Amino acid sequence: MSVPAAELTIVGHYDKAPGYATRRPAGSPSWLLLWTEAGAGLVEQGGASFAARAGDLVVLGSGVSQYYRVLPGAERWRFWWVHFQPRPSWTAWLGPFARGDGCHLVGGVPAGVHGRMGLAFERALQDARWVPDAPPPDTAPPAEASGSGAGAAEVRVPAVVVAGPARELVLGAVEEALVLATASARPEGARRPEEGDERVRRVLALIAAEPGAPHSVASLARAVALSPSRFAHLFTAETGRSPMQAVREARVRHAASLLEVTDLDVGQVAAASGFVSPFHFSRAFRREYGLPPRDYRARLRTHP
Repeated sequence: MSVPAAELTIVGHYDKAPGYATRRPAGSPSWLLLWTEAGAGLVEQGGASFAARAGDLVVLGSGVSQYYRVLPGAERWRFWWVHFQPRPSWTAWLGPFARGDGCHLVGGVPAGVHGRMGLAFERALQDARWVPDAPPPDTAPPAEASGSGAGAAEVRVPAVVVAGPARELVLGAVEEALVLATASARPEGARRPEEGDERVRRVLALIAAEPGAPHSVASLARAVALSPSRFAHLFTAETGRSPMQAVREARVRHAASLLEVTDLDVGQVAAASGFVSPFHFSRAFRREYGLPPRDYRARLRTHP
């Protein structure tokens, strides 16, 4: 198989039948990303070998022999692929998923992320052909971009970009896919007992991401498929506080940030942080910070 030049960024999508294989005995001067949408592939790099199934992201470093193909027994392998040079921060994200010999397997990316992953790669393919001031394309994205797999397979012509804004746009889309995958998947053997229950961690992340949302014990319990009573007991045992105490604390912290960096009035800050009224907000804020919201903001502006 031909070896892409190191300076090229190439985006493509394949839907291959059994018999497809690519072998590079000397490896490639570029890195290679493989995102499996359906079916399965078998990937070998150096001394590492593993299957890549739907929801698996594989990233292969440069300069090491590689051989990948449709997994024996699989009916197909439908996957996105990108040849690229990584940005410096990417290696830290991929580190926990290393399999040795420059290869990384981010396995089992949650299904809820797959649609957004597919959109990121669709955008990368379009951005590889981006030209400033060019009219937008008059064709809609292929039906299979959703990952449903329904209907005949769409043929996407690989796109090559050397440098310039198009390359940066492509790398931005690839970076989004890497962030989504590495942040939502868990490396093998990574969980430690001191990390606590995964369902509680997920709820804490949901609260932190949107503290002003109308959270309740029931809604948070549904998010982790537990009954409200079971969830409340588990959460309190893990964190030492009730779920709604955690929500109130997150809302007050969020409000403090808004007071610090915006000109929203106290009522607007209260509403944006999920409080039912400025009165309840002021009382909760004073309990946490020792002074009312207006005084908190005034003190910040007097003593920056």
